Formats: sequence, C-alpha cells, structure tokens
Amino acid sequence: MAIVIQGNLLAKKIREKLKEKCIELKQKGITPKLAVIMVGDNPASKIYVKNKNKACQEIGIEYEEYLLDEKIKQEELIELIEKLNNKEDINGILLQSPIPVHLDINEAFRTINYKKDVDGFNPINVGKLVLEQETFVSCTPFGVIKMLEEYNIDLEGKNVVILGRSNIVGKPLIQCCLNKNATVTVCHSKTVDIEEYTKKADILIVAIGKSKFVTKEMVKKGAVVIDVGINRNEDGKISGDVDYEEVEKVASYITPVPGGVGPMTVAMLMNNVIKATKLQANI
Repeated sequence: MAIVIQGNLLAKKIREKLKEKCIELKQKGITPKLAVIMVGDNPASKIYVKNKNKACQEIGIEYEEYLLDEKIKQEELIELIEKLNNKEDINGILLQSPIPVHLDINEAFRTINYKKDVDGFNPINVGKLVLEQETFVSCTPFGVIKMLEEYNIDLEGKNVVILGRSNIVGKPLIQCCLNKNATVTVCHSKTVDIEEYTKKADILIVAIGKSKFVTKEMVKKGAVVIDVGINRNEDGKISGDVDYEEVEKVASYITPVPGGVGPMTVAMLMNNVIKATKLQANI
C-alpha cells in the first residue's frame, strides 16, 4: 500500500510558519494585503475564493475582494487591475480563473504588475521560471514540488510524466521538474496511447480534469502518483483524476483528493503574498 502524501498537514505547517512571518512584518509596521478579482458566478471559483479568504484571515494577511459582473468589458477589468497595481497597500493581485470567454485572460495576466503577481502568470515571471531565476511560481505546481521535497522524493534523473498541458498547472510543472533535473514527458488530449507513457513514469502527475481517469493498469509498480484533479459528480462527491482506491495498491506514494494538492495550492499563494510584501518593502 502506498504512503499517503498528506497535503493538508503540510499546508497547515506552512501556514503556521507564514503566520509567524506575518507577525514579524506587522511589528515593522507592514501589513501584507491580497486583492482577489473574481468575474462572474462560477460555483467552484466561489469555493476557491472563500478558502483563500479564510487562509488570509488565519495568517493575518489583509484581504480585499472584487466581485465583477460576468458581462464586464475587457477595458473595465484592465482598468481595475491597473488601479490595484498603483495601490501601495496592495502587495498581491490574483485574478481567479476561469473568467468569461469574451474576456482576454492573457492580457489581464500581462497587466498585473509582475512584482504583485502572486499567481505567477505574468509572462515576466513565467520567463524567469524558465531561466531558473528567482520568481513567483504558480501556486499548484509550487505546491506539488513542495510536497515532493517534504517527502524526500528526489526528481533528479527520474522519469516524470505529466498528464495535462494547461498554462495554470501543466506547463509551469514541466519547468519546475526540469529545474530539478528530471526527464519530463508531457501527455495531452492528442497523445496516442497514453498508457505507454504512464507505465514508464517514476513520478506521475495527473492534471486533466477527468474523474478517475488513471487506473491501476496505467501505473508502474512503485511509482509516485500526484493527483491534481478535483471533480464533482452529480451527488456533489469529490474525486480526483486518479482511481485512488485501486492505484494506491501499486504506487509507493499517492496524494488523496481532497486533502492533497488543493490545500497546498492555497498555502503557496499565502507564501507568495508574504514574499511579495517583503520584496516590495526591500526586506
């Protein structure tokens, strides 16, 4: 049976350390502050935003929320981002995705000041990640890497297979793993015979948004399996992209859903807000 990677426990430990850092900043007269923009009424986004607000309160980060109508025009969204860029008391800006299809999310990410880009999606921060320079790494990939480090799972020389190539998870994860000297293979919707690749993975990271897509037959015995997916069925029950009950019989390590990658994503966002605050204060 696989060792369960307890993302929720690691996230709790990280939040406790961040709380101490937040107290130290406040003693210097500095209060970290995060601004979150949400466009429209996406139910999943509402839950994510609520979790971010809760984490901010726990750590001591001030939180400002901007709930925008789904019919908002692009120029209005850009205007708000520029306003937040210019507010000295705002240290981090996050645009909750997805946003309505008539809006250009890439222009929005480009507009967020890269020094306040705590989600790591500004092209400057993406470029810095590729060049292995100090930067803000997007929160889910950052969380995955932290979990692997916590459990002393070394990526150097390992075959890492990533299912999914989204700008938010898959693509930054490729670079994070390359930066750790892994050999990285990426599979996606156009990949022929995915199983041929997954069976060779020492570390399999799944982020495709299909409930229980990865079965026991697709996993090499002793592989590390990281499940980034969060899917909800008609009854409201949450499942990952991996058939957990079956795959844990062959994996050496596995992340549960919920309680795995999800809490780490929020913890890494909080980490990035504290980091941004310190950078802006030159401390």
